[in-house]
Amino acid sequence: MDGWSRYQDYKRAKDQFFMYGFRGKIADLYIESKCQRIAAQVAANELGLQKQIDAHYLKKGVKWFHFIPYFMLKDPLFMVRSGFWKRTFLERNYAPKFDYKLLSLQNQP
Repeated sequence: MDGWSRYQDYKRAKDQFFMYGFRGKIADLYIESKCQRIAAQVAANELGLQKQIDAHYLKKGVKWFHFIPYFMLKDPLFMVRSGFWKRTFLERNYAPKFDYKLLSLQNQP
């Protein structure tokens, strides 16, 4: 179920980066856990924004070994919070706003 939720994050992040370009505020939506950051980084990489997102997370103090989600460190009772369950296992389906396969085919010479 967590994989499902991160896939929804990936699709949402890709749409946001495609529509607005790289913005720190968008990247910050996915900074809380390693899995969310990876989803955002994959989406950014596919749009040619890998350097910007990596630099942003580095500037924010994110290290490669930050595996434990930040919210777990801030709130030891995270397991009893409904937000944790919704964000981790019950993420709603996100339908992408763009057909990236079609867009990539149109951009080929």
